[in-house]
Amino acid sequence: MSNSKIVVCSDLEFAASKVLQSLEDEIVKTFFADEFKVQDASAVIKEAYIAEQREKVLVLSALEYNVYAQNALLKLFEEPPEDTRFILITRSKNSLLPTIRSRMPSEILKTQKSQARLDLDISKLDLATIYSFLKKHQNMKKEELLRTIEELFIQCSVENRILFTQSELELFDKTYELAQLNTRAQNILSLLLLTIYEAKMRSG
Repeated sequence: MSNSKIVVCSDLEFAASKVLQSLEDEIVKTFFADEFKVQDASAVIKEAYIAEQREKVLVLSALEYNVYAQNALLKLFEEPPEDTRFILITRSKNSLLPTIRSRMPSEILKTQKSQARLDLDISKLDLATIYSFLKKHQNMKKEELLRTIEELFIQCSVENRILFTQSELELFDKTYELAQLNTRAQNILSLLLLTIYEAKMRSG
């Protein structure tokens, strides 16, 4: 599916705003819901097969994507109508089926609040700095923790070019899910930072 993609962001409203701002010449149809259900999928399928004079983009955004709704959309994603593409906005890639994730590239969108830098230099990460960071941020609140996970991923992958294994990449999604479930910040951060440290050492 040319140019279809998954957008991962902790703030769905912010992500939707950014996505819609980037779509200027296309016909845009939006499908936003707290839980994306089968009836929502049916509406997407119906809209996808309505012919237009130029490219059409269907933007889907939800806190949760029902598994039955996702299965209903699979064939559409596999064989989309001509000049139709899809943008799925989600808080975590793990909220989507592997069969959907494999069909679209994904990108992480930083929220405005996450522009603030962490008081942690990944390039100089060692066990002492990990301990100090954990001690200082062991009671980090949920929203701040979500932004921290985003920022850690960006610093590691984009700025420091740390090479992660597939399981390590999946850990970022998993910790993001755990943060949404209000798991203790100390547990999440210790697991993530030690994984980053090991990958950094391995990457040299």
